[in-house]
Amino acid sequence: MADYVPCPKCSSNKIQSVGFTWWGGIIGPKILSHVKCQDCGTTFNGKTGKSNTTGIIIYSVVVFVIAFAIFFALALAAN
Repeated sequence: MADYVPCPKCSSNKIQSVGFTWWGGIIGPKILSHVKCQDCGTTFNGKTGKSNTTGIIIYSVVVFVIAFAIFFALALAAN
């Protein structure tokens, strides 16, 4: 098990990495070191102990922009 900082909410050391999320699939949680406290359920960055909300928003926007660019490129190539 990897070493993570204690839970910022309850100070528990029972931390588990998150394997899949609706916002990042399998890759997003790995990139952001997204973990979950097994005692209180708080999710946070396992390296810093801070919220991943900003990182999640940035990740989601970047994925959307890449998907839009691919779709737009394919639409132009079809013409």
